Amino acid sequence: MSDSSSTNQAELSVSELAASLKRTIETNYDHVVVRGELGRVTIAKSGHMYADLKDDKAVLNTIMWRGQVERLPFRPEEGLEVIATGRLSTYEGRSAYQLIAGTMRPAGAGALMQLLEERKKKLAGEGLFDPKHKKKLPYLPRTIGVVTSPTGAVIRDILHRIRDRFPCRVIVWPALVQGEQAAAQITAGIRGFNAMAGADRPDVLIVARGGGSIEDLWPFNEEIVVRAAFESEIPLISAVGHETDTTLIDYVSDQRAPTPTGAAEMAVPVRTELLLSTSESAERLKRALSRALTRSRDKLAAARLPRPDMLLQPARQRLDFAATNLPKAALALTQKARLRLSRLQLSPAMLKSEIRQGYKRLRDAAVRARPALMRLIERRTKALATEAKLLETLSYQATLKRGYALVRDRDGRLIRSAAVASGTEQFKVSFADGDVAATPLDAAPPKLKSQSAPRTPGPQGSLF
Repeated sequence: MSDSSSTNQAELSVSELAASLKRTIETNYDHVVVRGELGRVTIAKSGHMYADLKDDKAVLNTIMWRGQVERLPFRPEEGLEVIATGRLSTYEGRSAYQLIAGTMRPAGAGALMQLLEERKKKLAGEGLFDPKHKKKLPYLPRTIGVVTSPTGAVIRDILHRIRDRFPCRVIVWPALVQGEQAAAQITAGIRGFNAMAGADRPDVLIVARGGGSIEDLWPFNEEIVVRAAFESEIPLISAVGHETDTTLIDYVSDQRAPTPTGAAEMAVPVRTELLLSTSESAERLKRALSRALTRSRDKLAAARLPRPDMLLQPARQRLDFAATNLPKAALALTQKARLRLSRLQLSPAMLKSEIRQGYKRLRDAAVRARPALMRLIERRTKALATEAKLLETLSYQATLKRGYALVRDRDGRLIRSAAVASGTEQFKVSFADGDVAATPLDAAPPKLKSQSAPRTPGPQGSLF
């Protein structure tokens, strides 16, 4: 066996060989379309997806970067058969080759239907489709919220139908109804309407879009949309696709409409029919009242009232009987009174005994009353002294003793400002020890006069 050092073959490092393999694979497999079943699907915190694409004989590591994952029209799940388009590359750190997927789609409607059935069983097991959670639609909503595309024919059909049946306020929450961003925007619309308060909050919601393939309607099968519809406190009508189309939001909504136009018909009644029904009810009420009034009038006419003299005859008869029995009753009462009086007659000894007992009770009451009266007088005296002190404290004379004065005009009305005083010819100033007359500065000073004791004239004779 010859030594390798004696040959002319160049030696490669592991990194060089790995790089060469990487270039060869990426050059020869720069665009591949692979069909297989997803296994071990992982969405990292960064948003990148790592999955296995496999069949019954081989497994292919697959990577899809965050930008492509966000544009997927469905949520990749384990067991779903898909068709992935991308390029092959290698990861030198593990000597592994992998598919860098740029796009991915379900492998036909069969795969999506299988995924739909599995998701339906899961949500049904959680009780989201239970009829006990269904809410009753309001009969006459004041405001209707619609989550749909603002540019499609669906919203025009809904608005036209509501305007024809029963015009009311309609608020549209613009949302994509197809594509990778549709599920998030539909969810935001349902939750946004529920977060509203006041007069803007809708009484009923309509989630609608037109018909399409299962791929087009797939956003209404996403869990986030279904759970948002289930958690809605506002009654919700689903109107997705045509009558034969069924999505998961139809099972969780409070009412399913076959078409968007049908949803509008469920949301509001027909105004003309209501007016007609109201008019018919009013006419029936009038006829019923008329019949009742006629029956009452007939009953009153049939009842013959007796003559006034006949009504007075029984009373007259009772009066005659009473007048006849009155003397006898008076005599009997007089005799009973005399009998009671004779029984009440007292002997002198009994009368004296009663008087002595009365004197005794009177003396006992006087003995008990004197201390009680003294205590009452003492309490009233203390209360009167307290009230007198309070009155003295609160009276204006106490304020005058502290150096204040009270100014009044000739009629005794208070003067509260200099402006009023300057326009008064003469006014009276009250001090604690008496009153003095005063005039404004531009008037002749009056003679000082005290109501209590003579005062020595001084510079305080006039306050101005």
